[in-house]
Amino acid sequence: MGSATREALASSKLALEALPESALTLSTGEDLFAAGRIIGESAQFRGLLGDPSTEPSEKRALISAVFANRLGADALSLLTAITTAHWSTPDELLAGIEEIALRVIATTAPADVSIEAELFSFGAAVSSDAGLELAIGSSLGTPQAKVSLINALLEGKASEQTAVIVRHLVQQPRGRRIAELLGNAANIVADASNQSIAFVTSASPIAPAQLDRLRSALGRSYGRELKINQIVDPSVLGGLRVQIGDDVIDGSIEARLNDLRQKLAG
Repeated sequence: MGSATREALASSKLALEALPESALTLSTGEDLFAAGRIIGESAQFRGLLGDPSTEPSEKRALISAVFANRLGADALSLLTAITTAHWSTPDELLAGIEEIALRVIATTAPADVSIEAELFSFGAAVSSDAGLELAIGSSLGTPQAKVSLINALLEGKASEQTAVIVRHLVQQPRGRRIAELLGNAANIVADASNQSIAFVTSASPIAPAQLDRLRSALGRSYGRELKINQIVDPSVLGGLRVQIGDDVIDGSIEARLNDLRQKLAG
């Protein structure tokens, strides 16, 4: 992420925080997702909005001309704030629109709904089924077919917030695999709630008491509440691999063996 993008994302978050609570609705998030897809479909449009040399007034005029009659007022206001900022690349602009949409949707979840947990569960189900992963991730499938598949898979099993997010992700993957798409979305949703997600991989299920100790230790280290998503992968052989954002703590036997092999080969 370039410095311009960091500043643009920060200003976009401020625009989000400035909105009244009544503006933070699921439809506002859906509108932003839809706008991001429209922008992403046109290389020229995307290039103009992502070009730092394009004047903010020109960007505002473009956004108004294309979206004034397509988006709700709150989504249009947010989209204008996002696109008039200076992003390092057009693709990072799309990522910024997606992140702000995710943050909006995160605020709309009922107290008894964990969007990040639902995203994690769906990702685990997809990863365990090669045929399903191919159907969702293949570039050969149409967006409409993927949306229909997602609707069938999630109906009655996930919140509308999660369904909206997954439907968008499969329509605009931007070169990312489904596991990366869902993991990134879950991290942003958790961050919007001032939490972080620790993905913990082990060869077998971890006892609840051990998970509680791990959660407490990681929470003290990172200075914030952490949610633990456990992944069982026999290939790690033993030990734990913990990933929090870009940080990876790999204490698995698999990692130790790989390290030993590299030392012997060197």
